Amino acid sequence: MVTNIDFVFFDAGGGHRSAATALKSVIEQGDAQQNRPWNIRLVNLQEILDELDVFRKVTGIRLEDLYNQALARGWTLGSAYGIGLIHAVIRLNHKSMVRLMRRHWENTRPAMVVSLVPNFNRVLHESLIAALPLAPFTTILTDFADFPPHFWMERPPAPNSAGAPTKPQYLICGTPKAVEQARALGHDPQHVSLVSGMILRPKFYDPLMVDRKAERVRLGLDPDRPTGLVLFGGQGSGVMLEIARRLPNTQLIFICGRNQKLADALRALPASAPRLVEGFTSEIPYYMHLSDFFIGKPGPGSISEAVAMRLPVIIERNAWTLAQERYNVEWVREHEAGIVLSNFRGIAAAVESLLANLQHYRANVAKIDNRAVFEIPDIVAKILDSRPR
Repeated sequence: MVTNIDFVFFDAGGGHRSAATALKSVIEQGDAQQNRPWNIRLVNLQEILDELDVFRKVTGIRLEDLYNQALARGWTLGSAYGIGLIHAVIRLNHKSMVRLMRRHWENTRPAMVVSLVPNFNRVLHESLIAALPLAPFTTILTDFADFPPHFWMERPPAPNSAGAPTKPQYLICGTPKAVEQARALGHDPQHVSLVSGMILRPKFYDPLMVDRKAERVRLGLDPDRPTGLVLFGGQGSGVMLEIARRLPNTQLIFICGRNQKLADALRALPASAPRLVEGFTSEIPYYMHLSDFFIGKPGPGSISEAVAMRLPVIIERNAWTLAQERYNVEWVREHEAGIVLSNFRGIAAAVESLLANLQHYRANVAKIDNRAVFEIPDIVAKILDSRPR
């Protein structure tokens, strides 16, 4: 009999959908070998909650669109206050959201729900309890750590009137820090699992059988020159222009995403070192393979992808850094996986320092073996096997 498992995601930032689809593909590839007749269904939370139109009523814009616009325009100063506003709106509409999600679960009847989204886990948990009391609820953090309160983790509910424990929220964490946060909130250690990092697309684990030097020559780059990859998400960032101006003598690959205006501006800038400017591409592992280090934002996906490809990172941490991404910077420091700047005005000195110590940084990132996307299916199987029949 086929077991339906729902992966809940939304498109705020893109990393949640990417994690859900990556995990789904790994599970489907391993179904035959593992004898797991699972049917993974991707559930877009925004589409279900659109019926309430909560955030559009308050702001005129859907939540995920609001978030993505803020990222694209660099409106991230005071993001912690923005999260507080989001939580206030969610709490104000909590009962209506639970009612809507309960109806959805009753109609679709999953055997298990896996959340890959923050902020809404109390709504998802309570609605699933009301609709399908035996279906386990699991949250996979796609951030290095929680940003309390109410971001990824909720405090476990108290036992019921008979003294029996209530249905748990299972948590799958990519760092010891997140595990520590879960236990500090009161979650049973048996319900908290540690994996070796963030979920990455399987493509980042495929061997690349290409000659780095030959490919650099083909792309108009110097085959022997240290090369940096500059990447700031699917919409790029204006800070890439500042980086380009401050590194005229450094060979760089710029990935601009869907920002054609940015790509044109970068191509127009003078430079003494060769440069490659690309638009949107799904071949990030290829371009990372051609590079020696990474310059970008401190997002969990960006850092994890770079480290998986053995690239030390140069990132910044300041008042504009998203609140939920601030621990990522501490993680980089703890692992000596790169250099952290207060802003990219210091990028030239950072690149000089990193290249002078490149072997040290490479050795550090090589120690980090992230296999989370392959570890999580076994954890999901154990949770399913432990549910009441």
